[in-house]
Amino acid sequence: MEPDTSDIVIVLGPTAVGKSRVAVDLALRFGGEVISGDSIQVYRGFDIGTDKPTAAARRGVRHHLIDVVGPNVQFTAADFVREALAAAGEIASRGHLPLIAGGTGLYIKALVDGLFPGPGRDPAVRASLEATAREEGLDSLFLRLQAVDPEYARKVRSRDRVRIIRALEVYAATGQPISEHFRRTESPVKGRNVLRLGLRLERDALYRRIDDRVERMFERGLVEEVRGLLERGVAEDAPPFRALGYNHVLRLLRGEIGREEAMASTKIDTRHYAKRQTTWFRKMDGVAWFSPDDGPALEEYVQNHLQ
Repeated sequence: MEPDTSDIVIVLGPTAVGKSRVAVDLALRFGGEVISGDSIQVYRGFDIGTDKPTAAARRGVRHHLIDVVGPNVQFTAADFVREALAAAGEIASRGHLPLIAGGTGLYIKALVDGLFPGPGRDPAVRASLEATAREEGLDSLFLRLQAVDPEYARKVRSRDRVRIIRALEVYAATGQPISEHFRRTESPVKGRNVLRLGLRLERDALYRRIDDRVERMFERGLVEEVRGLLERGVAEDAPPFRALGYNHVLRLLRGEIGREEAMASTKIDTRHYAKRQTTWFRKMDGVAWFSPDDGPALEEYVQNHLQ
């Protein structure tokens, strides 16, 4: 079956589960191209720590939204939705199937459910909230969020400074909780045939893959990659340096921890992240779940659900 121009396939799941490989398998089977849904793979120079698919791993399949911005740019969910839809349109115009592969839950949710259009940032309100966070601690802002928007407070982590401040900024500007804005937001893919394929493994199997990936990253030269980025002038507070692994390598290069501790901490953080991803995606509607190693079942599902 030829892909319809309204078809979009999303391959989602926790880190290290095998999304990139499955997306390439499906692209080869159905004549598709892959759009990265990873919030750090968009950054040029951040290769090993993001496990960007190599040329060999891509197997001739065209990939999009990899290496598209410099490390000092704050690439947002809104940026992703805009660029992913543009890429999907280009792919469909060639008669190919757009396949989005990614584990950044906010990006996938923004694409499927939409992002509310406003309000814009208010520098004065934001400065006041930042000052409160510094002087009284982020916990005080999280308590405030729980009071004005308990629904959204249940969805974000108590240490998620960016989303807590943004939610309180929106409430200050509109008098309405951000969760209410989300409910009134229209999906940018409304009317399109969006297939959501979730990949999952037993916890122990996933954790082994995570540990193997982290060890492979350090063997491939993650420390050297970070050292090179710093030598080229990338600031330590650049957005992608907040990603898993990179933060601990920065501590290693500052002499605060050793290599083994950096590797062990990265494994632990990645396991915790995978758990949060799994929880996030389980709450998403319309996801068909598969083992990443069950290729025939995945292909049959896509074959039967393309328009």
